[in-house]
Amino acid sequence: MMSYFNSDQRKGLIGSALLSLMILAIVGAYYIWGETYHARILYATFVNLLVVVGLQVFTGNANITGFSHAAFMGVAAYIAAICVTPAAMKMISLPDAPWGLNTFELSALASATIALVITGLMGLATGLIFVRLSGVGVTITSIALLVIVHSIFLHRTDIFKGNQAFFGIPKIFDLSHITGLVILAIFVARLFRESSVGLQLRASSDDEAGARSIGVDVRRVRLIAWVMSTCFFATAGVAYSFFLGTISARPFYFNFVFLTVAMLILGGLRSVTGAVFGTLLITIGLELVRWLETGPVLIGVKLPQMLGLSGLLLGVVIVAVMAFLPNGIMGHREIEDLLHRKRKKGRKNDVSSYDSQA
Repeated sequence: MMSYFNSDQRKGLIGSALLSLMILAIVGAYYIWGETYHARILYATFVNLLVVVGLQVFTGNANITGFSHAAFMGVAAYIAAICVTPAAMKMISLPDAPWGLNTFELSALASATIALVITGLMGLATGLIFVRLSGVGVTITSIALLVIVHSIFLHRTDIFKGNQAFFGIPKIFDLSHITGLVILAIFVARLFRESSVGLQLRASSDDEAGARSIGVDVRRVRLIAWVMSTCFFATAGVAYSFFLGTISARPFYFNFVFLTVAMLILGGLRSVTGAVFGTLLITIGLELVRWLETGPVLIGVKLPQMLGLSGLLLGVVIVAVMAFLPNGIMGHREIEDLLHRKRKKGRKNDVSSYDSQA
């Protein structure tokens, strides 16, 4: 089986397996020691992780920052929710829905498939535009796309309910489903990173003119990565709607965008391992900050309520990382590189010890 992969992809499989073991260890710790509310936190963490890994597929490999991922996630979440919600419930929550959207009900698999296909096609259509741009042009256009989609969510109340919640969605997914999706996403992202397309994409991000001179079709590889990343976002959206049972437009906007971008920046844009580490670190940090925001008693001292501290933390993280760790915690390294480096250092210590004894 391993013979089908090149040496870099084999390394990617090893790294993916190590990250998957870490994810499984976290889930196992929850089942042994966790409380009921921890499942909700862990599920939300893994949804964020799907998005951040999807960001790494395009933003990390192409070194082009986009901010439209919440739009794709929201589109998939709403499509899956509308398709899977029972018709009787939709007659209550969407009484004025056009095109007979409140008259049918599909299975979870069919609903998820339709959401992924439509969002993927949306990614392809927008990707054909985005790959013709570069740098700031992509960033500004992606923000415009986010604002357009969010405006549609808000003002087409007959379909998306605006600021009100769309309710009655069956709860289909649990922690085991999202864990499997996260592990699959990690393997796909690592194999893409080490594939010929991923290598060409990273080469074009370092030197676009040089990559074109050796025959790299920069637009093609960027389009592939863009569509792949939208599929990651769509999967996160489906998982989100299939767990909560209710969704609204509010989560699919700038706050979520900045949160997930901060996770990727902290971990390291160019590394899938960095995407995982950044997501886990900021999630843990935010949970601690939210606890501090409530004004807890600490060592006998009642702390004041500090609402808004979580937003301040995100800003501090982004500024500090860009100032002191511009490549993030992991930089270009993956988890297997860390283990290899540690093993190599151990061999050097053994050799030095042997030489001193000699």
